[in-house]
Amino acid sequence: MLALYGHPFSSYTWKALIALYANGTPFEFRMVDPDHLENAEFVAAASPLGRFPVLHDGEEVVFEASAIIEHLHCHHPGPAPLLPADPAEAVRVRMIDRVFDLSVMSPVQDLVGEAIRSSGNPAEAVRERAYDQLARAYRWIDTWLAGYGQRGAITLIECAAAPSLFYADWVLPLPAEHARLRQWRAHLLALPAVSRCVEDARPYRGFFPLGAPERD
Repeated sequence: MLALYGHPFSSYTWKALIALYANGTPFEFRMVDPDHLENAEFVAAASPLGRFPVLHDGEEVVFEASAIIEHLHCHHPGPAPLLPADPAEAVRVRMIDRVFDLSVMSPVQDLVGEAIRSSGNPAEAVRERAYDQLARAYRWIDTWLAGYGQRGAITLIECAAAPSLFYADWVLPLPAEHARLRQWRAHLLALPAVSRCVEDARPYRGFFPLGAPERD
């Protein structure tokens, strides 16, 4: 049995969970929190900085959400086309995966981290930098979506996009002029594999240091 170590409120845990749920892959979820110290210790030893999610598959221990999805694609395939068979197409999918992790989720995490350090009152310079980066990412993704044809399936792109856009919209709401992006976020959140993550994370919304909105 596969075991995934993480937390239901973690965006990168969602990223791996979406791939598992989309393919109906059997696994055991192992919570990483102060009440499950043995799981936290396993994660701490698994990677250089001890971050989750971590996948335990027999003798294999895989950390970092994108790598976990690649592992699932190779060793536990299912109906969801997580990565294309064509190597050139797979490179393009991996590139867009990095857009969501680095250009969307990273600014969100920077601002959230600053909010935690400042007791919910992040420095204006940090806020403005995160807002600027997110606004640029929103514009780029909205334009990119005009040519993105694979909207009905779950690939590595959807696994990365759903959690990052979910939380990014809490930090800087998607503007009305980016209609494609707003519609795609709504589409992603309606996917069963994603909506399951949304619901499982709902009890932890009070922990969001910037205040969770009364929606989604």
